[in-house]
Amino acid sequence: MAPDAWGEVAAPRIIREVQGTASAAGRAGDARRSPPSGFAEAPQASFGAGSTGLAQGALLPVPVAAGSAHRPPLRAALGLGGPAPLPAAGALVPLALFERREGADRISAVSAEAEALGLRPGLGVAEARARYPALDLVPGDPAADARLLEAVADWCDRYTPLVALDGPHSLLLDIAGCAHLFGGEQALMDDLLAKLAAQGFAAEAAVASTAGTASAIMASGASRLSVPPGGERAAVEALGLAALRLDPALAGSLHRLGLKCVGDLLALPRAALTRRFGADLACRLDEAVGASRRPIGPRRPVPLVIHERRLFEPVSLHEDILRLAGHLAARLREDLERRGEGARLLELALFRVDGRVERLMVRTGAPLRDPVRIERLFTERLKATGDEIDAGFGYDLVRLSVLATEDMAERQSDLGEDPKAPEETLAELLDRLSTRLGEACVFGLGDVASHRPERAQQRARHLCAPALAVPAHLRLDRGARPLRLFETPELVEATAEVPDGPIRQFRWRRAFYRVGRIEGPERIAPEWWREAAGPERDYFRVEDDHGRRYWLFRETLASSPVPGWFLHGLFA
Repeated sequence: MAPDAWGEVAAPRIIREVQGTASAAGRAGDARRSPPSGFAEAPQASFGAGSTGLAQGALLPVPVAAGSAHRPPLRAALGLGGPAPLPAAGALVPLALFERREGADRISAVSAEAEALGLRPGLGVAEARARYPALDLVPGDPAADARLLEAVADWCDRYTPLVALDGPHSLLLDIAGCAHLFGGEQALMDDLLAKLAAQGFAAEAAVASTAGTASAIMASGASRLSVPPGGERAAVEALGLAALRLDPALAGSLHRLGLKCVGDLLALPRAALTRRFGADLACRLDEAVGASRRPIGPRRPVPLVIHERRLFEPVSLHEDILRLAGHLAARLREDLERRGEGARLLELALFRVDGRVERLMVRTGAPLRDPVRIERLFTERLKATGDEIDAGFGYDLVRLSVLATEDMAERQSDLGEDPKAPEETLAELLDRLSTRLGEACVFGLGDVASHRPERAQQRARHLCAPALAVPAHLRLDRGARPLRLFETPELVEATAEVPDGPIRQFRWRRAFYRVGRIEGPERIAPEWWREAAGPERDYFRVEDDHGRRYWLFRETLASSPVPGWFLHGLFA
């Protein structure tokens, strides 16, 4: 592959061994193997002969042999020879998964034992059960399959951060720029397939210069194929129409016309083909031959800076994890200094040896480069998680990534200046509190361009960001504001000596209050540029005879000429 090209590892047939999915039917005491512990979040994964990888392809492309519901097909017709043998004592029972399609139950995946009996995906459940009454039929679980595919995608992050889902059973990996870390594209593909096989998956993969070519190769059932740049057309010409993932109705129409492979379509005039069958077919052809590049959408944010450490011996202790995090943070500091930025969002990814991935996120209130502070923040995060993180048999890969940054100017300090300035101490405290308690528990208030008190402020997460200085001639000389402000003002019953005079008593929430002192009014005009801005408000600071202070305003309602009184806040 050219240095400036990018490739995808397509593994459309990452197939969960059906021997490990018997628990999907909820049977106790089954002799089949359990799924790998690394993907425990999808215990009901129903992968059988279905495909999981970069492009969905038919695992069993052989057509169903002739037969009927009352008489199984001759094994000689299937090329198997002899009558179907009965399962030996202690042997695995043939297993098939089925799902509802077009009003009928049809097989969606089969085990190797069921395949040997001549069963294929697409066969009706009634016919399969009539042929082989001992067949174990289990309903498929697409939701569990999706969870398992997400877990496999998390595990593939160890090869590249650009991992995308490509259909319900496929993954796309952009390996441009990282294949040399594993000894080349072929070595990377072999390592990926070998490790998936060790975890109980049957996987297939292909490498190509474009995503469309890799997907087409895998959809056709090919495996371990590496297409050199410029060889995309030759690689897909002999493939069947299944490589294009066409609509079944369109594929059937093309098949009836005698067009059975991609090369047959490429030989036709493009204008006539587009006019007859639509632009989607032409677009898929261009993607398959590499004439157009289909962008991929990574399932996770692409890190700006990454540093990782691969371990010969797995680690499981928190002290070892934090020590590695500090070492990686020191390497991140050099990159951030060259960029003139500081980290605002960091992620520590811990890859377990059994495939599971644990992720710890830390957000800072100000740009940060200090490795000691970064290590301390992850210490707080680990304490906050408690026993939620299970190291299992240990982590063999630790990765520290920067997901968001902000410009961070260098600051010149005096020789006699205290290295721990008050603002730095406050920033460190706020970061530790938000990391330990959660971001929703630590926040500040920021100004909003609005005259209405209920819209004049909003929550601000960046507490340590310097406030903008407002010129003196633009500052508003407004009165004191209450410590507690109601989101919606509450109506009160107020009594005054004269209609527009100061109130002497009011009733709020069925309690009676007598006014001792009152100060005001402070008039706040409506925002005329907003729709339904409302009338003017006259605010008063009111103190009752017990010393409690309230913030009330008088407003003329549209439905009544008599002004109404509302309680908007409480002073300390």
